[in-house]
Amino acid sequence: MAITIERYCAPGVFDPPTYSQGVKVTGAQTILFLAGQVAYDDKGQPAHRGDIVAQARAVFRSLKAQVEAGGGTMASIVKINTYLTDIRHRNELVPVRAEFFGKKGPASTLIAVAALAQPDWLIEVEAIAVI
Repeated sequence: MAITIERYCAPGVFDPPTYSQGVKVTGAQTILFLAGQVAYDDKGQPAHRGDIVAQARAVFRSLKAQVEAGGGTMASIVKINTYLTDIRHRNELVPVRAEFFGKKGPASTLIAVAALAQPDWLIEVEAIAVI
């Protein structure tokens, strides 16, 4: 069976010109590689400046839209990498993540970084899903 790679962006999610929001790989099985999601407003600028909880919700909503557009559900996500600009936001992040994944989420890495692509973004999350 041939492997196909399809780049896509879910409706309602900002589609940046320089990278794919999602990549769907099909063959014997389907694996979704989801780009790091951040809190975009409708013009592609940082949304919810200074509000880690609102940004985290926006990020997980985008991940949900991306995985569903690729044919899966949040349960299909097997790995996430989370980048925070301030590790002290970890305690605020945990309950928001649980809203989307339940108490026991997928394999996960949490990393504190000096900065993200825009100074107003506080969180970025990338994911891999298998469907």
